[in-house]
Formats: sequence, structure tokens, C-alpha cells
Amino acid sequence: MAPAPSSTSSAVVLNINGEKYQMTVDHRTTLLDALRERLDLTGTKKGCDQGQCGACTVLVDGRREVSCLNLAVAAEGSEITTIEGMAEGDRLHPVQQAFLDLDGYQCGYCTPGQICSAVAVIEEHAAGWPSAVTDDVRPEAGPPPLTPDEIRERMSGNLCRCGAYVSIVQAVARAAEAHEATAPGGDANQGGTAKEAAA
Repeated sequence: MAPAPSSTSSAVVLNINGEKYQMTVDHRTTLLDALRERLDLTGTKKGCDQGQCGACTVLVDGRREVSCLNLAVAAEGSEITTIEGMAEGDRLHPVQQAFLDLDGYQCGYCTPGQICSAVAVIEEHAAGWPSAVTDDVRPEAGPPPLTPDEIRERMSGNLCRCGAYVSIVQAVARAAEAHEATAPGGDANQGGTAKEAAA
């Protein structure tokens, strides 16, 4: 039974990977600590605990966020997706499969955060969001070509101490290509660019 709320804690319901979890948390508890320590969802990793390394990245309402800088009480009412919620049963998410096929990990510690970021990167790119290296940022220009430089810039918030960056860029490109192929009205030119990045 969860302890009763007090002046320093609140009862919250967190929607994580499609399931609802009810708990009482101290107001200072981060989403990361709630996931790992309270719910045993340990796929989300604690790296720097300062929002610098990206190992704790999760999706909150489809957008990537570092869970070490978000309070659990502030996440109530949001749809939270962790690495545990990426696969559909035994079928890996295309980003997970690309990381596996192209060896986009070494020790694997940063991999959950890398994968969560990559899923969001692909969606952000498809929606036409520019990055710091995008040449033409006009909305009417549409999504920029997903070049290796674009992928590197968009994934720059996730650090890999093992240095598997080349394979990570290739994995993101391959997953983006698969995403473009399944999207209605996919752009063959963008797909070609993703193929080049994955080569």
C-alpha cells in the first residue's frame, strides 16, 4: 500500500508504456528515479544525473526529454514511453532493429537513451523541424535531407563513451529510411539520402 500524501509528497498516476501506475512520490523525485527505483523500469539509465549525457532520455508525449531533469509529479497526465515500451511483443522497433543490425552500441549503457532520441529525431525530421545545420529553414522547404551531419546534430545530446557514433548514425539513417518507406506519400529523394547515410 502506498504511503499517504503529505505536505512534501503527492499521489500521482503515471501513464508509462500504455499502463497506469499509481504511487505517492516526494515532490523532489525525478521521473528517472521513479522509473528506476519505484517501478523497476531500469532500461532508462542514470548517467550524469545532470541532463548532459542523454542516457536517461525517454519520450514524453512523443517528445524526447531527459528524465533526470523532470519531476515525476510534473509527468502526470503525459504519455511516457521508455525503452521497455518500444518493441511490440517480440517485434523490435525499427530503430532497435537497426541498432542491432549495424552494431550501434558497444557496452549498451547509452543505447536506451540513444534509441529513444533516435525515434524522436526521425519523427521531428519527418515533421520538417530544422536543426542547427539545416540550410533552408523555411517551413515550405519541407524536411531537409537527412544527411549524416543532420543526424549527428540532432543526436548530439546523447553521448556514447564507447565511441560507436559511426554505427549510430548509420542505424538512425536506416531506421529513417524504413520510416519514410512506410509513411504515406514518402519522398524517394529523402529516402535516397537516408540510404547514402546508412551506406
